[in-house]
Amino acid sequence: MKTPGILHTVLALLAAASFLMPSSRAFAADKPNIVLILSDDQAWGDYGFMGHPVIKTPHLDKLAAESLTFRRAYVPASLCCPSLASIITGRYPHQHRVTSNDPPVPAGMTPRQFQASPGFQAGRDVMNSYMDAMPTLPRLLSAHGYLSLQTGKWWQGSFTHGGFTHGMTKGGRHGDVGLDIGRKTMQPIYDFIGEAKKAEKPFFVWYAPMMPHDPHTPPERILQKYRGKTPSEHVAKYWGMVEWFDETCGDLLGFLEKEKLAENTIVVFLTDNGWIQDPDKPKYAPKSKQSQYDGGLRTPLIVRWPAKIRPAMSETVVSSVDILPTLLDAVGIARPEGIPGVSLTDSAALATRKAVFGECFTHNSKDLANPSASLRWRWVIQDDWKLIVPAAQNEPDAKAELYNLKADPHEEKNLAGEQTERVEKMRAVLDGWWKG
Repeated sequence: MKTPGILHTVLALLAAASFLMPSSRAFAADKPNIVLILSDDQAWGDYGFMGHPVIKTPHLDKLAAESLTFRRAYVPASLCCPSLASIITGRYPHQHRVTSNDPPVPAGMTPRQFQASPGFQAGRDVMNSYMDAMPTLPRLLSAHGYLSLQTGKWWQGSFTHGGFTHGMTKGGRHGDVGLDIGRKTMQPIYDFIGEAKKAEKPFFVWYAPMMPHDPHTPPERILQKYRGKTPSEHVAKYWGMVEWFDETCGDLLGFLEKEKLAENTIVVFLTDNGWIQDPDKPKYAPKSKQSQYDGGLRTPLIVRWPAKIRPAMSETVVSSVDILPTLLDAVGIARPEGIPGVSLTDSAALATRKAVFGECFTHNSKDLANPSASLRWRWVIQDDWKLIVPAAQNEPDAKAELYNLKADPHEEKNLAGEQTERVEKMRAVLDGWWKG
C-alpha cells in the first residue's frame, strides 16, 4: 500500500530530525573553516560507499561514513561551467546566466578557431561579468573575515571574479595553472591554510581538481590494479583516475587532521557532473555528461562537521543549490535575497520541499543575454518520479520523458505515454518554477 501524503511527510520529518546533534541547534560562535571538494566528471555510483563493485575510494568512503551523506543529490546542469557557477552562487543557471561552457560560435568559424579569436575573450568577459555581479560564497565569507582560496577548475577568468581572496587561476578558459592541483601538487592549499592560521583567520578552500576528468592518466601503480578487471583500457584508466582522485582527497583530509583543524572544519563533497566511460574510445558514453539523465546530473553530496552534524545516510533528494544556504547558516551569515535552496541540516525544509529542479543548456551559448535561447531540457524530480521536458528551440524532435527512478534508476523505460495525468501535474510544477 502506498503511504498517504500526510503520513509520508511526517515520517520524512522524523527521519530527518537527527541530522543535527542535539547540542548544535545553535552553531558554535567560532566560525568554522570550510573545505569544498569537487569531483570533476564522475558517475554517481562510482564510489565504494555508493556500491561500486570494483573502484576503490577508501578516503571518500571514510568521509561519507563520518558525515551526513545524501545519496540522491543533483546538480542543475550536466555541464561543468554552469554547474560550478550554481554551486558557488547558490542559484540556477537561468538566474546567474552562466548557462554554457563557452560563448556563441560565430557563423563560419569552428569552435577551435573561435577560441583563438578576440571575440572568444570578449564573450568570456561577458560571462565573467555575471559572476562579478553575484553574491558568491567566497564574497559573502570575505565580508565576515574569511580568507578564501580557488584551486583547480574555474571558468570565470581570474579567481577574483568569484570573490576569492587567493587563487591559482589567472584568466584561462577553465583553470590554466590552477589545474596543477591534485595532479601535480597539493602544496598551494597547504601553504594557504598555513597563511590563514598565521593570520588567525577562518578559511574557505575550493578544491576542484581536473580529476577524474580526462585526460585519464592515472599512475601506473594504480592503473595496473584495474587492467585485469575490465577488458577495456579506457574503463581501466577512468577507474584508475577515480582512485587517484580519492588519494588526493585523503591527502587533504589527512592534512586537516595533522594540523588539528578537522574538528572545526566543514567539509563538503560532490561532483560537478556525471560521466559514463565509453569502453571503446576515450569519450563519455550517452546518457551521461551534457545529458538530461541521472548519469549526468546525479551525485552523492557529503557534509561533515564533527560534533555538529550527525553522521547519517539519507535518501532525501537534494540539490547543489542547497550548499550555499547550508554553509551560510552554519557560519551565521544572512542569506542573499532570492536564494532558492534550503539548508541541508534543516529537517523540516527538506521533508516538506515539493520538488528538485534543473535545466540543461547547449555547450556553447546561443545568446549570452537570454538563457532561454540556449535551453535544451528542463527537469523536475518529485519523490521517485522524474519528468524531463525538452525545449523546442534546441530539441525540436524530442518528446517529454517520465521515469520512476526507484524502479528504473538508469531511465530506460519512458512512462510519459502511460502516465499522462502525472506528466500534466508535474509539468505544472515545473512551469511554476521556470517556463524556459
